[in-house]
Amino acid sequence: MDFFVKDLSAKEHITLTEKTVDGITYLDVHLSAEEKMQISNFKIRFNFPDIECYSTWSPLIGQSRHLGPNWGKRYTGSRLAFGMPVHSLISADGNNSLCIAVSDVKTPINIATGVREENAEFDCEVSFFTTPTTPLTEYNATIRIDRRKIPFYESVYEVSAWWEQFYTPAFVPEDAKMPMNSLWYSFHQNLVPEEIIKQCELSKPLGMDTVIIDDGWQTDDNNRGYAYCGDWEVCKNKIPDMKAFVDGIHKTGMKVMLWYSVPFVGGYSKAYEKFKDMLLYEWHNNAFCLDPRYKEVRDYLCEVYENAIKHWGLDGLKLDFIDTFALKGRGLEYDEKRDFESLEDAIDTLMKDVNTRLRAINPDVLIEFRQSYVGPAIRCYGNMLRVGDCPSDAIRNRVAIVDLRLTSGNTAVHSDMIMWNYNDSVESASLQFANILYSVPQFSMLIDKLSDEHLKMSKYYLNFWREHREILLNGKLTAVCPESSYSKVKATLSDKSVVTLYADRMADITNNYTVIVNASPYKSVFVKGAKGKAVKTVNCMGEELSTGIINNDIEEIILPMGAMAFIM
Repeated sequence: MDFFVKDLSAKEHITLTEKTVDGITYLDVHLSAEEKMQISNFKIRFNFPDIECYSTWSPLIGQSRHLGPNWGKRYTGSRLAFGMPVHSLISADGNNSLCIAVSDVKTPINIATGVREENAEFDCEVSFFTTPTTPLTEYNATIRIDRRKIPFYESVYEVSAWWEQFYTPAFVPEDAKMPMNSLWYSFHQNLVPEEIIKQCELSKPLGMDTVIIDDGWQTDDNNRGYAYCGDWEVCKNKIPDMKAFVDGIHKTGMKVMLWYSVPFVGGYSKAYEKFKDMLLYEWHNNAFCLDPRYKEVRDYLCEVYENAIKHWGLDGLKLDFIDTFALKGRGLEYDEKRDFESLEDAIDTLMKDVNTRLRAINPDVLIEFRQSYVGPAIRCYGNMLRVGDCPSDAIRNRVAIVDLRLTSGNTAVHSDMIMWNYNDSVESASLQFANILYSVPQFSMLIDKLSDEHLKMSKYYLNFWREHREILLNGKLTAVCPESSYSKVKATLSDKSVVTLYADRMADITNNYTVIVNASPYKSVFVKGAKGKAVKTVNCMGEELSTGIINNDIEEIILPMGAMAFIM
């Protein structure tokens, strides 16, 4: 391949070394500078023919997967606490056409592709140091270019495994892989301890093992802003005794996690006076982003989390908004009081210290992170990666779950908290569960407000998930038609599989035991290759609909929305 370097300064010198191993091209990038300096935003470009390229994939691309022209390229942004540097072009039949990845997941990097209309070729570009970092005299990275015609997800899986050579994921305790009741959508900031304990008493029999207490415990202000964050003292008007409250939840059999917005310090907090000269920028409405390049900031945050685990008996923390650490505003100004010049290095040190200190107290401590800070470096610090907020949006939840599963190895991938209108039909509500089956479910409904049908459906789906957890979480995940929000997703472990039809009606039966979940709008599905096998169907509440034997090579099975067919 022909590579071109652009936008180096006269003081910087670059060497590119290309090699091909097993059909994959590795381009080693070595840059040296004549003096210690801020490295330029240099770019490495190459062309790629637009042959069998139908859609674009990257970890945070969402549901818009079109190709894009070279004057409006599709960009994959990456830095330590945002995304990850992998970007794919996929054929119409779901095979990889081009997968570009970079070994360095900490440095701010962009990968971009766009079709040049003059010759129907892609202009491909990897751009390094897209925001300022530590001054350097030397820099090394490897660009991995995969052009093999293999299923696109296999190529992405291999990139994730490749990164694990450089970044070792954190230990994942079993509790991180069990369903949770997360209170944001059900309570928001209106936290009442007695009501929360009541929900926990109802959650445990439904199949949930942990409760996540969200924003609001630290402030009387219920306007959903962050101007009062930073002190992390319990609001006594809401929770008079946090330790007693946590103990009360533990008596229900539930574990307890507590929310923190890691970077934010509000203008109304006492902490603001202490840290007002150690800020990056104003985030929004009198809420500011702390600068972790100051040791005082890192020590303060570590002590806050450490004391919470020790003194309140918490089982874990939901550490939010890490992706808002960004180099802008006053953070661009030099200050000799900082002990780090690089923001990425400072975030790395902060999160490693948090992980080390919390695990010293409890080796099985639960640490949740949320899109968009989900990459290989982030996996070193936490053991739960949750889909970003998408209330009641089953499709977005599904797409983000699959994207996360492809890049997260054995780290527990969690759904966004599912919710629905209490007056919705039970079949429609069941789609919230059907779309998150391949993740750890997070639930956010007031259980005592559920109708009898909704309650029965929730219990059935959660029990089904627990019974099939090994297949759903540890099985090989395959997903088709990413450009159509994944029309069919399947998990296979040994000779068992679960397949969910979202915009597809055909399930190929290749295992001795298969469960088909109908999450499509159709009232029936088709099975192929199951002749002679027994089949049982149940509705979304687990009530039996039919039993029988499949008599044909391709057979139609009546299956309502949210229902399941068990074939064995």
